[in-house]
Amino acid sequence: MSEQPSTPDTSSMSAAELSAEVLRARAELAATVDELSTRLSPKNLAADAATTARLAATDAGAFVTGAGLPAQPGSRARNAKIALGVAAGVVALVALAVVRRARR
Repeated sequence: MSEQPSTPDTSSMSAAELSAEVLRARAELAATVDELSTRLSPKNLAADAATTARLAATDAGAFVTGAGLPAQPGSRARNAKIALGVAAGVVALVALAVVRRARR
């Protein structure tokens, strides 16, 4: 997003200058709202989540094959660890289900 500009001193401004300042502020606000609506659209959020999940799966696969966890950024290593934990949990649940069926 854009930086916070300093508020101009409106006490010495003419009506035309005030009008121009209002128009500039409106344009800046409209640009900020457009940027936020683009960033927070469900389509973009879903695409970001899918990309993050794909990267986590790739990084987890690389870890399992001996390449190690990614050095940077830290969120990729964290996501790979989460993916490995989820995979281990699924394996444990499947093993538990198999053992229970074998006992019947």
